[in-house]
Amino acid sequence: MSRPSVAELRPVVHPAGVKDRRSGEHWAGRLYMREVSLRIDRYLVGTRVTPNQLTYLMTLFGVLAAPALLVPGIWGAVLGVVAVQLYLLLDCVDGEVARWKQQFSLGGVYLDRVGAYLTDAAVLVGLGLRAADLWGGGRIDWLWAFLGTLAALGAILIKAETDLVGVARHQGGLPPVKEAAAEPRSSGMALARRAAAALKFHRLILGIEASLLILVLAIADQARGDLFFTRLGTAVLAGIALVQTLLHLVSILASSRLR
Repeated sequence: MSRPSVAELRPVVHPAGVKDRRSGEHWAGRLYMREVSLRIDRYLVGTRVTPNQLTYLMTLFGVLAAPALLVPGIWGAVLGVVAVQLYLLLDCVDGEVARWKQQFSLGGVYLDRVGAYLTDAAVLVGLGLRAADLWGGGRIDWLWAFLGTLAALGAILIKAETDLVGVARHQGGLPPVKEAAAEPRSSGMALARRAAAALKFHRLILGIEASLLILVLAIADQARGDLFFTRLGTAVLAGIALVQTLLHLVSILASSRLR
């Protein structure tokens, strides 16, 4: 059976609006990965590979970012970026294959969310262990591992806060939340939200952005000859995670999403 062309795939797997979803599409997907995934789709849509199998593989690559980051020096950071980019690629591919084959399931949606949770956590835990200098030969400073784990917990809680809105609305017999309901009711909170959205500092605790930041920190460490920048980054990301967890919770409570 001949493989479909990219032109044949595009209108089916990239329906109108898929790249414009406010919270469902990552900037890297819009910028380049959706075009890469189209080329991979050609070789998968005619096989017996299922979307859920691709989601499992996606999650595996995301989790592998943690041990990859334990490799000392720049190469560990490079491997971490590669693992997360493969996660992102498969995150695009699994949904696209599902659209082409018309194989949709709630289990697939659930597995995709689990993969996102685990990947964000793996990158930040890996950063903390990297900062602790497990293989440096000296005393392991577990403070950095704790801070990395704290950042990971914050990243997971932020996602959970968003997902639990849907759970609460469902249990209360309400329809899914609309985008307009996400806007805070108070002008002060709305201004703070717009400022945070403009600065986008909160995105640094997401797996894709964090992996790229870790690579930058590793390059700076290589020039300096120690782990100063990696440790500084670990502390900063832990602080961002804590602040963002609280602000996000307040933002949800101040909006109409739970009404």
